[in-house]
Amino acid sequence: MIEGAALRDAIKEKKFEQRKPLEKCMDVLVQYLMTLSVSGGFKPIEILEEVKETYCFRRITGEEWNWALAFITTGGSTLGEYDEYARVYNDNGIYKIISKKAALRHKLSIGTIVGDPAMGVKFISGGHLGTVEESFASKLNPGDTFWFAGQNLEFVTIRNMSVLVKKSKKKTGKTPAWGGGRLPLSSLLSDQIRTKLQETIDGKFASEELRKIKPILDLQTKMSIVPGTDTLLIEKCETDYGHHLFFFTFEGMFVHEVLGGLVAYRLSKNQKITFSISMNDYGFELLSDREVAIEEALELDLFSEEQLFEDLNKSINMTEMAQRTFRDIATIAGLIFQGYPGKTLRARHLQASSGILYKVFNTYDQNNLLIKQSIDEVMNLQLDQSRFMEAIRRINQQKIVLKKIQNPTPFAFPILVNVVRRQKLSTEEVTDRILKMQRELERAFD
Repeated sequence: MIEGAALRDAIKEKKFEQRKPLEKCMDVLVQYLMTLSVSGGFKPIEILEEVKETYCFRRITGEEWNWALAFITTGGSTLGEYDEYARVYNDNGIYKIISKKAALRHKLSIGTIVGDPAMGVKFISGGHLGTVEESFASKLNPGDTFWFAGQNLEFVTIRNMSVLVKKSKKKTGKTPAWGGGRLPLSSLLSDQIRTKLQETIDGKFASEELRKIKPILDLQTKMSIVPGTDTLLIEKCETDYGHHLFFFTFEGMFVHEVLGGLVAYRLSKNQKITFSISMNDYGFELLSDREVAIEEALELDLFSEEQLFEDLNKSINMTEMAQRTFRDIATIAGLIFQGYPGKTLRARHLQASSGILYKVFNTYDQNNLLIKQSIDEVMNLQLDQSRFMEAIRRINQQKIVLKKIQNPTPFAFPILVNVVRRQKLSTEEVTDRILKMQRELERAFD
């Protein structure tokens, strides 16, 4: 309801979120140069001037341009010994494709749409459990636990497009995320929601949505507080499931996923503890089997920008994420051939091929522009670096309010439901528990 009121105002005021275009996408440039070489060839000087007219490559340097030419003609400094990567030759100043086979492979790969493949989840001792998306699996570090197929599993390693696991006795763990169900709040809509909440604190209920939602906001105020634009609310409580910390930053699902991992890592440095992380668009929850010294952590500046990216790298599997992104980039750049019609290569072979190339480039050619692009895309697309930094800076300007609550509040209720759903229970038992929680919350109205 609050989102609806915020969205209506944003449309009325003609506030539309900007999207910053990507720059220097070398995989796309390489594919374009290959296409030109197939269709009669191209003169580098003429095409460079054309390319510079685009926003994406307006700042391309001579060194980067020469790298692209070397990449398609010899394979670059690391692949120069392999004839397979020498796809274009210089014919008196005109760059042309070398062979019909290279031309055919390129034609079959033009405009490749890369997707997120599913990975099988298997016990390391044998036995298939199901599948998760690679985007989730890539963020797991050895020792991490997650709920799947009604049990808590410990991540061991990724091998041949399979997530190898073993049973865990821990009561906490992550919840698998699926790309198809994730459409996070934009930064503009998040700002509008915070503004709407501030309006309710100021006693303004101008829209019909806010008037309808007022009883829930009143209950939130009775049990805790409604956070305004200058407040970060943290709620702390204990239930049958463990010790909960709810952080309400209203930054959207993607930011909360990264921020939750960062906060959990920093808290675990101060005391040996394991967390289960859940999130929605409005906040995130850290669940542990024992109490967290959150007061001490806040005094030590839990959201400090100092060593931020070092801690971020340790809190998520950055290397695996970059390697996964590199596979898509390598496919577009023509390094990975996905197969002929009716004879496509299996995902595990594509991953193995891209994994070998990634390790070669990362070891012997760290200045490779495709490696650099994969890291940049992880930071700017998957982690949304600019928005994440904005969130950290906003938090450091806000007043942090820590509330110890007896029962989960209306704001915490949707996140807590995720905890109940991942318990090893039948569907009826899950429904019964959620209804019981709902009745307890509704009794607080009286």
